Amino acid sequence: MNCEEANILLHALIDSELDAGNAREIEAHIATCPKCAAQFREFQEFHKTMKSASLRYTAPTILRNRIERKLPTPRATGASRRIIIKGFALGATVSALAATGVLVMVIHTDDEQRVLGDVVSAHLRSLQAEHLTDVVSTDQHTVKPWFNGRLDVAPPVVDLTAQGFTLLGGRLDYVDAKPVAAIVYRRRVHIINLFCTPAPGLATRAAVMETLNGFNVRHWSESGINLWAVSDISADELTEFGEKFEAALRQ
Repeated sequence: MNCEEANILLHALIDSELDAGNAREIEAHIATCPKCAAQFREFQEFHKTMKSASLRYTAPTILRNRIERKLPTPRATGASRRIIIKGFALGATVSALAATGVLVMVIHTDDEQRVLGDVVSAHLRSLQAEHLTDVVSTDQHTVKPWFNGRLDVAPPVVDLTAQGFTLLGGRLDYVDAKPVAAIVYRRRVHIINLFCTPAPGLATRAAVMETLNGFNVRHWSESGINLWAVSDISADELTEFGEKFEAALRQ
């Protein structure tokens, strides 16, 4: 594991989100790399500070008194006051619901960013010697059956050699601490990893192109499967790969 990979996974290690294999790798790297070890300690201190800090704020009594003075007196307009208070309660409920929605969006975004980091890390690991493929074949009818019994969902495998993307084989990998299929293609001297994860209840999702640590990532969903194509080829070429893959699936 190099420093770039370790930097991606440090926060996940602190939050105990890594599987045992990745945790061992990054711990071994930290033990021999002073720079990453120092950064890890810095993150740990920040994590402890955030956990111990009191992030609750209690409004002062003077604020309550100001609000009370702005409300009509109970003798004059008791009904009006009740209506105003109900209005405050309703406003608070709406605000709470809105905050919950924002929180869900933030959590959802954080989850997607974590998975994005995972697929890029898995791509980097695959480029190490003897990590690229578990089954070596240019025949899709050999690669796809290899996954039978190894995963709950059979990944889609198509041969795009004629379109300029050579099928090399496949392997088992881990994304978000779960076993996933990785289908491996080559574009000239560049490797494309296509990670396939189940997406129950999700039929299709439009493609999104992102970049992380110099790698382009095209993410989309097809027939209940999430697909992440990762490579150092240009975004235009990776888009071309994704579109040709989608077209081949629909034939």
